[in-house]
Amino acid sequence: MQYDIKHIISKFSSISLDEMNSVALMKRTDVKFVINTTQLVSVLKILDNHYKVLEIENERVMSYSSLYFDTPDKKFYNDHHNGKNNRTKVRQRKYIESNLCFLEVKQKNGKGETNKKRIPVSDFELNLSKDSNAFVSQTTTKKYDLSPSLWNAFNRVTLVNIKNKERVTIDLNLTYKIKDTQKSYDNLVVIEVKQERFNRSSEIVKALKSLQQNPYSISKYCLGMISLYNELKYNVFKKKLIKINKIIAS
Repeated sequence: MQYDIKHIISKFSSISLDEMNSVALMKRTDVKFVINTTQLVSVLKILDNHYKVLEIENERVMSYSSLYFDTPDKKFYNDHHNGKNNRTKVRQRKYIESNLCFLEVKQKNGKGETNKKRIPVSDFELNLSKDSNAFVSQTTTKKYDLSPSLWNAFNRVTLVNIKNKERVTIDLNLTYKIKDTQKSYDNLVVIEVKQERFNRSSEIVKALKSLQQNPYSISKYCLGMISLYNELKYNVFKKKLIKINKIIAS
């Protein structure tokens, strides 16, 4: 199936990382969809005239690695689980093909808007440096006792709308790990449509709707946490986990 995806996106026109910066959308509305790889093939087949695909060093399926941080009582996870409107995530993310690494702080407000700020770091920091801690405190206006809570690796295809200010990330082969515990979701695809405001007339949204796929709120971080930590409460996410397992099995 990975070959099918690579073959289909080879027909898309390419866009460079520099060109894509004009659609950075650091302040945006994110809408997610969850499908399997078979459905993804069907969606991609009808999008090549509407989107370009990010290409770096002749690669179009990129490798990402992320290290998430949380407090000892898992505040960031629990805030999401408990439905708090104003939420924070702190992570370091490495873009393998471009050999870039950033410390990122994502904050979501009550309007559903996501604001992401980031600074470059030389590589993953298991213990956040003084500068990194200062950046987190300055961005969130709070001080947190942070330590690594989750490793996440995946492959990503990034599409950029030819006409409108819209980016689409397609995440595949999700793998989570902390210490000796690991969980993979091989047949799961998480699509995230990033726009200034959600536009249902977007070509990818219409393509997904034709497959009876509607927006579905899911956090890759929370999915990883409930997959690896048995002691966490996750009753709010039980239905989501059941749906994800059905998608993977279909």
